[in-house]
Amino acid sequence: MEPIDLNLIRNTLLAALREDIGSGDLTSRATIPANARAAGRFTTKEPLVVAGLPVIQEICRLVDSDLQFKAIILDGASVAAGAILAEVRGSARSILAAERTSLNLLQRMCGIATLTHQYAGRIAGTRARIVDTRKTAAGLRVLDKYAVSCGGGMNHRMGLFDGVLIKNNHLIFHPTIERAIQEARRNLGHLVKIEIEVRTLDELRSAVDAGADVILLDNFDPDLTRKAVGIVKGRIPLESSGGVTLETARSFAEAGVDYISVGALTHSAPAVDIHLRVAAE
Repeated sequence: MEPIDLNLIRNTLLAALREDIGSGDLTSRATIPANARAAGRFTTKEPLVVAGLPVIQEICRLVDSDLQFKAIILDGASVAAGAILAEVRGSARSILAAERTSLNLLQRMCGIATLTHQYAGRIAGTRARIVDTRKTAAGLRVLDKYAVSCGGGMNHRMGLFDGVLIKNNHLIFHPTIERAIQEARRNLGHLVKIEIEVRTLDELRSAVDAGADVILLDNFDPDLTRKAVGIVKGRIPLESSGGVTLETARSFAEAGVDYISVGALTHSAPAVDIHLRVAAE
């Protein structure tokens, strides 16, 4: 798990804070003295895998550089219900200004990490790895994919700019899979790998013959996946995608693929229940 680059997300965090705070927190201004100080604890109400505490620390810093934030748990750790994840101290108004944005992102990121951890656990002991997709919330991709890594998954390409994946909508512009791969090779540097999506065993054979570097098996069931693995015989990495659930993940892994991509990690992970309890100091 690589540390998250806060420089990549600072503008996103500022936009989120502006969305919530606007011209100021009317309630706190009306009810809390300007010099009031408080301490808050981020506490989970359910078991989860932690992801996003450096992000929350940065949110607190952006709201008020004098806030004192202390992470109690490291990202990637599994914790039980009732665990204290972090503490924050300082201006009561500032803590409450940071509260909702912090919780929104922390609950989402921990939810993604927790679901990823569940998928990874289902395929433990096999050669396969769980990977994410580009099915992320707009503007939150860096956070979503970081959370996947906290949960024990791997990141697929970050966007259209850092990986080649020839899909059905690309293939309609070419008479054959071979021609599509040839055209990609002609326009790309020799160090760029080419992944291609196939829907049948015949398309799989064509992709192998054309020299694809990675092949994505689109909506193959476990039995068909096993046949595909037998055809490729380890010559090319295979990725299963489509129709994978927690209940079926192991059957795909045991079929022998190298990667299992799961869009649900980032588009359907339920937010976990975390609260911030504040006390006056």
